[in-house]
Amino acid sequence: MEYQRGLSTKEYQGTVAIENTLVRSVYIWMCTALLLTGGTATLVAGSSQLLEMFFGNSFLFWGILIAQFGLVWLISARVSSFSLPVLSGLFMLYSVLTGITFSVYFLAFTAESIATAFFITAGTFAVMSIYGFVTKRDLTQMGNLAFMALIGIIIASVVNIFLHSTILNWIVTYVGVLVFVGLVAWDTQKIKALIYAEDNEFTQKLAICGALSLYLDFINLFIMLLRIFGQRK
Repeated sequence: MEYQRGLSTKEYQGTVAIENTLVRSVYIWMCTALLLTGGTATLVAGSSQLLEMFFGNSFLFWGILIAQFGLVWLISARVSSFSLPVLSGLFMLYSVLTGITFSVYFLAFTAESIATAFFITAGTFAVMSIYGFVTKRDLTQMGNLAFMALIGIIIASVVNIFLHSTILNWIVTYVGVLVFVGLVAWDTQKIKALIYAEDNEFTQKLAICGALSLYLDFINLFIMLLRIFGQRK
């Protein structure tokens, strides 16, 4: 988003305006997805019929989990192939499916602790996203380290399913907070670099992909903080 030589002042201002609009679109998509996730989780957690339907049927439950992984892959890998309406629809579908699985947290933790974790997450996310957007420092190395640590967290979490180690669980949680805090800044910087100064369908699709990355960072950071500050019912 740097000033390009050869552009008139009017053209440069127009370019900046387009870039700002596209970046704003990233956060609008992300917030819309978060609202859908929160609304879906609240709806499912408050309905015994929905809980029985989604969690009483193991095939449906595992199907939802598999579909979530599949949708993330589809959105990321097929951004050039899918049309903008299809891509946005898949993102919204993913946020709804996440809300279904996310409802277990609404059942396990008190509303006050969920609200506390949300506001801490929102504040942390805002600070790190602003940092990633304005910093002149290249965050690639930090992002690569955070990504490798994320792989370690996933492996440790799978292993702990069998070990049931409280110590390992807390290690994963606290390291996870640091990892996703770093990923918020890194992903923001990547989005800033990827957004073109052309308001066309492809850049709009890139905005959705960027929104998905930040959405995943926010959700996972929220889960880690909820484990730390959350009060179980």
